Formats: sequence, C-alpha cells, structure tokens
Amino acid sequence: MKKKFLTALLGASLLLVACGGEKTEEKPAEAETIKIGAMGPLTGPVAIYGISATNGLKLAIDEINANGGILGKQVELNLLDEKGDSTEAVNAYNKLVDWGMVALVGDITSKPTVAVSEVAAQDGIPMITPTGTQLNITEAGSNVFRVCFTDPYQGEVLAKFTKDKLGAKTVAVMSNNSSDYSDGVANAFIKEAENQGIQVVAKEGYSDGDKDFRAQLTKIAQQNPDVLFIPDYYEQDGLIAIQAREVGLKSVIVGSDGWDGVVKTVDPSSYAAIENVYFANHYSTKDSNEKIQNFIKNYKEKYNDEPSAFSALSYDTAYLLKAAIEKAGTTDKEAVTKAIKEIQFEGITGKLTFDEKIIL
Repeated sequence: MKKKFLTALLGASLLLVACGGEKTEEKPAEAETIKIGAMGPLTGPVAIYGISATNGLKLAIDEINANGGILGKQVELNLLDEKGDSTEAVNAYNKLVDWGMVALVGDITSKPTVAVSEVAAQDGIPMITPTGTQLNITEAGSNVFRVCFTDPYQGEVLAKFTKDKLGAKTVAVMSNNSSDYSDGVANAFIKEAENQGIQVVAKEGYSDGDKDFRAQLTKIAQQNPDVLFIPDYYEQDGLIAIQAREVGLKSVIVGSDGWDGVVKTVDPSSYAAIENVYFANHYSTKDSNEKIQNFIKNYKEKYNDEPSAFSALSYDTAYLLKAAIEKAGTTDKEAVTKAIKEIQFEGITGKLTFDEKIIL
C-alpha cells in the first residue's frame, strides 16, 4: 500500500525584521485541543459492534473532558463511519490524518483494522484497536496496539473450557470460510481440542451472506457431537443456533466473542435456541467491581442500553491513551508510542500491559 506523504502546515512561519535588522522565526502556535481520531462500522451489517464500541469511547472522552482533559487541554474526537469495509476504513484513516489526529482509536472489526494498521505503521501514528482480535494486526508496526485478547488465545481457552468445564468428548465446528476472524478462532480451537483429547467429528464451512445452514447442520447432527463450536459474528451465530435446533441438534453450543450482542438480533420467540450458549468475552456486566458497575450505570444513563464488551474495551482504550499521553507529557507520536509500550494500566476489562510483540 503506497505511503501517503503529508505536509502538515500548522501555521505560516513569519519572518520578522527586528530593529537591528535580524530575522527571527515565529514558532507555530500549539494546538488548542488534543485531536483523537476514531472509526468504526456505524452503518452496515456489523453496525451493532461499531455503535456499541464508539458509544463506550464517547462516554470516556466526555468524562475526560469534564475532568480537565489531557495535559490541561480538551480532547476533540473525530469519529468516522467506515461501514465495516476495508477500503472505506483506509479512506477514513486518511481523512483523519488530514484533520490532524495525534492518535487513532480503531478500527473495530478485524479485517478493516488490518488494512488500516498497514498504513498507520508507515506513518508512525499511535493506533490502538479496542476490539480487533486477529493475530497479525499488531505485526504491522511497533506503533500498532490492541486492548482485547487475540483469536488464537480465545480459541485455546474455549477448547480447554469445553474439556474441563463441559466434559466434552466430541465436538463439531461450523466456521465462516470468508472470515479470517472465524477461521482463526476455529483453527486454534481445533488444535487445542485435539491436544485435550477431544475428537473433532465434523468441520463444516459457509460464506459471508449465507442464510441457510441446514445442510451442514444436518450432517453434523448425524455425528451427535457433545459440543457445536460456532466462532463468528452475532448475525450468523443466531441464525445457525436457531437452525441447529430446527434440525434436531441437541449439542451444547460454544462460541467466540463475536456472539456478544446476539440477543438483540434474535426474535424473542427464538430465545430458546440461544439459551445455555457459552462464549468468550472480555468482561462481565455481573462483575461486582465498583468501577465496572459505575461504568455500566453511566453508560445506561447516557445511551439507555446495556454496554457490551466492545463498549467496555473502547472505554478502556480512551483512558489508556490518556494515561500514555500524560506519561509522555506531549502528543509527539514517537513519545506517545514509547509511553504506551511502557504503560501498566488497569481498566474495567482487566490489567493491560504489552509484550515485545505489542500483543496482549
């Protein structure tokens, strides 16, 4: 991807002639606000993730500004809709660079986050994805970070959970062959499941946009697995779960963090299909921690909705970035990147530190 070279014209450099005829150069005025760029799918098929995530971000920024901002300056947030599309995401990134952002919060889903990370890595602008779980996102450059866990990590944890907590001896997997996210979690799950002595009796695939999964599920039902593993986003997850019950599949369903929000997409008449589903997530609204409960209370008051893990991760990202800029004492991109690498931050989704690969 071709690097975009920009000349940031912060102000005209005026050459003033002093009384003695000496020329002095006036320094550009410092920015009055701290400009934070953000993006997410606010419309389109995965908008529920983008809206939930950016609502958490906006809540945090409002709180930060109400408490004096960062380095004594108010934070100016510029949030753009990338519609869940990689090209739109890169275009949004370039607009934010032109606008003068000092750091980027985003992207939200993995595929466009990968595309943006490749450009941000060339520019050196600090980029923190709250929710991009695909492993190679942070491999783009040393200025690219994440707040969430990775796909391989959750795949391994879910396989161990399937063995240790559910006592499963057999498992079937349904994954989206069009999604690096879905395949990444599925592959890690299968590898660890086999390490745990679980027999993988079936692996079926489908593509983005598919609505009928009955043929694959009928094949799986013939194997009668203890667990059906479905690592995808909520829209497909809900449909697959409903159709699994329709074909008589009685397996316990286990899923990845993409299940978060599925209740909002399933008609109440079909709730039985998603009861007793287990899926990985980044925090729990049932946690009694006062900090978490205050976040949930404030979020509900502002948006009249319960915050998802995407909301919580984005909320933490804003405060992590605040802490890093304050540690650096400047918005200089290299100094902020260095501060993020060194930071130890405790948010509502846990304690956050970064290793040498910038992978949590």
